[in-house]
Amino acid sequence: MPTTKSLLDEGYKARTEHRHDDAEAIYAAAVAQSRQANDPSLHAHCLKRLGGIKRDLGNTAAALDLYQQAVLIQRNLDDPLGLAHTIRHVADILRESGQSSAALPHYEEALSIYRHSAGTGTLDLANTLRGFALLKATLGETRAAIMLWEEAGALYNQVWQEPGSAFTQVDLAPGIAESRRQIALLSKG
Repeated sequence: MPTTKSLLDEGYKARTEHRHDDAEAIYAAAVAQSRQANDPSLHAHCLKRLGGIKRDLGNTAAALDLYQQAVLIQRNLDDPLGLAHTIRHVADILRESGQSSAALPHYEEALSIYRHSAGTGTLDLANTLRGFALLKATLGETRAAIMLWEEAGALYNQVWQEPGSAFTQVDLAPGIAESRRQIALLSKG
């Protein structure tokens, strides 16, 4: 019987190879196995992986449910950055499905956790700011959206310029360009 970790690795490989149905089945097996393992952190991780593939497949309701289950587990763990990351995904799913008012407190919570945690990754913060900026624009809060886009763009640029960064300009150029484009659009509007 494969270990949960080997299932996660196999699911990741299937997902990167765009074998989404295989990845879904593998991640579902990992969730079932992790539920029995008495390791809440591992179980939350498996739920998020399955949620991610459900999201790829367009099953928003299932993805949201899986991420929300992971949030409930992570609230009882000592992993604020993992919690913030998961909450941000909940916010993104809600925003993308048109549930702007429901997404708002999730972005606010994720951003608060990131801003108050010493180990926050620059890219995690930038990605949260990006989603929050999109939401603020949708809500008609143009000035707030512009400020969030300015900060997100600066952070994407910072990640690219960090010595030894695993990310290249090619990886981060879309985030930098999107920030500039959104600021220009919102400034006109």
